[in-house]
Amino acid sequence: MAAVLGGKRSKKRAAFHLLLSVTALWFFYPMIWMVMSSFKTNRKIFSEPFALPESLNFGRWAEAWQSGHLSRYAFNSVIVTSVTVLFVLFFASMAAYAFSKWRFKGGKLLLSLFIAGLFLPVQSYFIAQNELVAFLKLRDTHWALIVPYIAIGLPLAIFLLKAYIDTIPGEMTDSARMDGCKEWQIYSRIIIPVILPGLATVAIFTSLNAWNEFLLAILYIQDNAYKTIPAGLLTFSSRYVTDYSKLFSALSLVTIPMIAVYVLFSRHIIAGLTEGAIK
Repeated sequence: MAAVLGGKRSKKRAAFHLLLSVTALWFFYPMIWMVMSSFKTNRKIFSEPFALPESLNFGRWAEAWQSGHLSRYAFNSVIVTSVTVLFVLFFASMAAYAFSKWRFKGGKLLLSLFIAGLFLPVQSYFIAQNELVAFLKLRDTHWALIVPYIAIGLPLAIFLLKAYIDTIPGEMTDSARMDGCKEWQIYSRIIIPVILPGLATVAIFTSLNAWNEFLLAILYIQDNAYKTIPAGLLTFSSRYVTDYSKLFSALSLVTIPMIAVYVLFSRHIIAGLTEGAIK
């Protein structure tokens, strides 16, 4: 009987994994098609869109990198993304600690405002944000993107890290205070080491959002010296013609590394999401 039940469970598990694999392939196929198209000419892309490339000529990727000035755009993306992640981790971890372990007037209202930021699209407050950027004279600077990206990343980061810090027993912080630890010592020596998986999760989500953001990147940055990769890819497209072969090559160059980072740290992301949700 046990053998029969075990056989049924293994069949159900295999069918479930097969279904997941087919679903993953269905959603991943557009990227596979993009990479295959990067090795074709523009004529082949339109005449034989689903055929395999005749050869894997990585010279197209090198040509796209050079002609599209992707090194400059990648450098700007690295600066904007890294600074954004550092500030989000610093501010969100401190705010999450305060919301989780402190009791102060207006704390619940302030937390509700941050959570509301999870549901508000950028377009809903773009006019006010645009006025602030113009008033502070941030256009055509890295800060024109860093400051909004920090604001966009904080709500989710605070929400995730607060749920994680809530799992830390209050007795741990209370005993540290009784031993003479200051709040900064509690935060840096107790809270931070415990929430490292949560910080890794926030870092990955924030970096992906900052790296791929397009709307603000084309609105606030007009100087090519400060454009990031999403805005820089527009150089492959003009009003009347688009070089799809070079465009797909450039997209492959900038997309594959981020997917590789996500795959490498996927376990940390899952651990940060699940452990912070369990009390």
